[in-house]
Parts: sequence; C-alpha cells; structure tokens
Amino acid sequence: MTRATTADPNAFATIDVLRRRPVMDLTAALPLSLTPHTVVDLCCGAGQLSRLLAARWPKADVLAVDHSPAMLRWAADTPSRVRYQQADLGEWRPHWPVDLIISAGGLHHVGGHERLLPDLLQSLGPGGILAVALPRPQAQTAHRLLLETAADGPWSDRLHDVWPAAERTESPSHDAQDYYDWLAPQGAVIDLWETEYFHALDGDVPLLQWLHQSALVPVMDRLAGPDLDRFLAAYRRRLETAYPEHSSGGALIPTKWLLLVAQV
Repeated sequence: MTRATTADPNAFATIDVLRRRPVMDLTAALPLSLTPHTVVDLCCGAGQLSRLLAARWPKADVLAVDHSPAMLRWAADTPSRVRYQQADLGEWRPHWPVDLIISAGGLHHVGGHERLLPDLLQSLGPGGILAVALPRPQAQTAHRLLLETAADGPWSDRLHDVWPAAERTESPSHDAQDYYDWLAPQGAVIDLWETEYFHALDGDVPLLQWLHQSALVPVMDRLAGPDLDRFLAAYRRRLETAYPEHSSGGALIPTKWLLLVAQV
C-alpha cells in the first residue's frame, strides 16, 4: 500500500474524492425546495464543498471560511466565484442573516460547541438551515496514534495545544443529546443521526492522508520542511502497525460521523 510522507495539496484533493460520502449524506438531507441567497461554508478546507455549493446554486453568494491560511491558499488556486475568508472559527459569526450555514468535517477541531452552534443558529434568516457533519475521530485508533505522535518527539512543544482539550480524550466530548438540548430551545426543527462508514483502500491511496486530512492541517500550520516530514513518517509507522495490509492488498478503514440538520 502506498503511504505518502509529505503533505501535498494535490494528494489531499485526490483523497477528498473518496471522502465525499458524509458530504453527500449531509447535502442530501437538505430540503429539495431550498434556494438560498446566502451560503456560508465553515471549515471549508481546500474549498471542494464550497465550489459544489456555488455550482448547485449559481445565484447564491457563497462565502467559505477557514482558520488555516495554507488551506485557503490551496482553495484559491482553483478558479471559482466563491469568496474566501480566514478567521478564528471559535469567534467568527455572520453579521447578516444567512440562508444556509454548512460545515462538513471541520468543526470538531473548534471548541465551545455549546456556544458556537446556538450562535450559528441565531445567525440564520427565517427558514434558514444549519447543517453540520462531525467526524468522531476520538473513537478511532488513528486519532489516538496521532495524539501519541504529537506528544512523542522534538515537536511536542509546538503541537501540545493544536487540538481542543476535549478532542484529546478517548471518547467524543458531546453526544447527539447535547446538540439537541442546545438547539431545541430556539425552536429549530432538528434532524440528528450518527453513522459509521467502512472504506476499502487499495494500494494507490496514501493511508496517512486518508485517515487524517483535516486533523493534519494544524500540524502543517505548525511544522514545515524536514520537521513535518519526520512527524509524518513517525505517524505513518504507527498507522502501518495498526492498519496492516490484508492479503487483498488493501485495508478496511472505519470512520464514524454525527450529522445534524436544524431549520429555524
């Protein structure tokens, strides 16, 4: 199985093609009648979802927000009419009523969900929708190995605070009931579900980048050059032990997600 050691935006874009099932399930849950004028994609990463939303609703104003300058640079390399903004996602809020706020796979890196999600819900206009997909990496071996790698090496002082404290635990910090209790008092109609996907990876897929594309972004913001290569090599060695190749030449990788759609 091919396992890359360096961080390559083109490789991330390739992996994203294989990671789109949670995004498809989240967007499929949006009302068919939805025709938003304003869309915000939070934790937009390299902008794949943002550009899909702009194509789906060509008259909508689409704003993509992320905390990582590196990811936003990669996003801006692909021509589109999407507007990009760098911001602290724990503090950023829309200053105007929004029809759709969506985040597919990044908000689990942002703390304070008990404040953040109700604030986002209050930022919606009448009939607006908040749609969020949250990977549950804390339950996965790969997440534990990522934290061990960060704590065990010459980079530990630079990486000790890149993930929220709640994400450095062995179980998800919030369950579906928590999200319901935070949003229901605002009168929202809430749809919540959790699912587990199993992905069969063949020899052409870099296992390291597949497992933790979004989790590796803060590492890439803190480390560069040889330091980043050494970190990725150390993490890769742990992953290869935990996810060995099978006789078929591939590996079956489980990922758990919590998905939420709330309409005011």
